Amino acid sequence: MTSLIPIRPSRRRFLAGACATGAALAAPALIRPAAARTTTLTVASLLGDDKPETRVWLKIRDLVEERLPGAFRFNIVKNGALGGEKQVAEGARLGSIQAGLSTVSSLSGWVPELQLLDLPFLFRDADHVRRTVEGPVGQDLTKRLEAQSFAVGGFINYGARHLLAKEPIARPEQVKGKTIRVIQSPLHTRLWSAFGCTPVGIPITETYNALSTGVADAMDLTKSAYAGFKLYEVVPYLTETGHIWASGVIFYAQSFWAGLSAEQRNVFAEASREGARLFDHLIVEDQARSVDEARAHGGSVLQPEDREAWQKGAESVWQDFAETVGGLERIRMVQAG
Repeated sequence: MTSLIPIRPSRRRFLAGACATGAALAAPALIRPAAARTTTLTVASLLGDDKPETRVWLKIRDLVEERLPGAFRFNIVKNGALGGEKQVAEGARLGSIQAGLSTVSSLSGWVPELQLLDLPFLFRDADHVRRTVEGPVGQDLTKRLEAQSFAVGGFINYGARHLLAKEPIARPEQVKGKTIRVIQSPLHTRLWSAFGCTPVGIPITETYNALSTGVADAMDLTKSAYAGFKLYEVVPYLTETGHIWASGVIFYAQSFWAGLSAEQRNVFAEASREGARLFDHLIVEDQARSVDEARAHGGSVLQPEDREAWQKGAESVWQDFAETVGGLERIRMVQAG
């Protein structure tokens, strides 16, 4: 009868097996980034690939991918397919949209104090706006937005808003009696009412049809968006009133932001700050191209007459909204900044 004698592994075989086992245990750590779950975020953009509104998200996407490879997939939905600014903001609050851009005007329904940045003839230029949003005023508004479920990645500047109309308008009395499309904001409604207009709140994605069918006679908008929505086809006259500097924000849904790790938040925050700087640079270039495009399609750019009369017509808005935005003293402080 043959007896079974246990075979003792040699030291060399034991060490080889141990090394193989150790390598197997270590392997998941090495491949974890590739095998980890990828989080998809739906990002809304009102315009197409060539516009700053979309290009800023391509930049943020690339910066996040560089720092966190494979962790996030940006589903950038363009050309207003998810609705106008208010619809996108509401989607973010509900969690169906994870990120987007918005003018402060469209967010003022949740944070009325944002209307400080929309006061007519308050800012001298883009640098004045930037100093304001990067200082204590911007910090305060960021906290207020966070309280309403918007995580702020950075403030952006869309440029100055100008009057757009179906006929030439140079003096404030010429807009009296006209129906004007306004952004859905109490301040914008009050401003154009002060000039004797009938304001109608219409989402930007519906504005072209409203103007072409006679629902509205005029509107105001930035030069970049004027060309982006091809509005020169229905309101061919742009008067460079520059009455409001259109500030905006890069925002994330709080439900998305809360699910990020501290490291991921830092990456998104830095990418958003860099994206905001890029956006402000791109918008300046895009304004010049937009004016050229409008002119090439029959649009005209006019200079306003009697700028003091335009400013005087808007004076009452400061008084009407002083209490909402923190008082006249705060307005004067920003004006002097």
